[in-house]
Amino acid sequence: MDFVLDVLGNREVYSLGIHDSVTEAARQMAFRNVGAILVLHHGELRGLFSERDLLSRVVAEGRDPDFTLVSEVMTTDVVAIDETSSVQHAAELMRHYGFRHLPVVRGNMALGMISMRDLLPLAVEAATAAGVAVQAGVRSYQ
Repeated sequence: MDFVLDVLGNREVYSLGIHDSVTEAARQMAFRNVGAILVLHHGELRGLFSERDLLSRVVAEGRDPDFTLVSEVMTTDVVAIDETSSVQHAAELMRHYGFRHLPVVRGNMALGMISMRDLLPLAVEAATAAGVAVQAGVRSYQ
């Protein structure tokens, strides 16, 4: 059985502080090529800022990203998973709640985040090991 900490590995924790602007959040997300970033205060998880937050709480509401703090528009009711949990449990949480990013914690301290993109190779590997044929129908539309 794979564990969440195994998937997380030694990656850097991509995060912002509660006093950072939305512009800084967008810059960091673009630079790191991620769809969400953790918002921390003294290492503790306070929220998560995602592309969806940017679209629905900043752009759609006409807020100025230079003068809007990420803490004003981040998702605060974040579900996180303990580092010792199984990958299967992580996938079940993501499916149940309908999100693609899941913070990984040790107590209140954020260790990083995993995404559906991280879990997909494990799911394909498990299906293959179970003897399920994985067929890919790829077409080119030119």
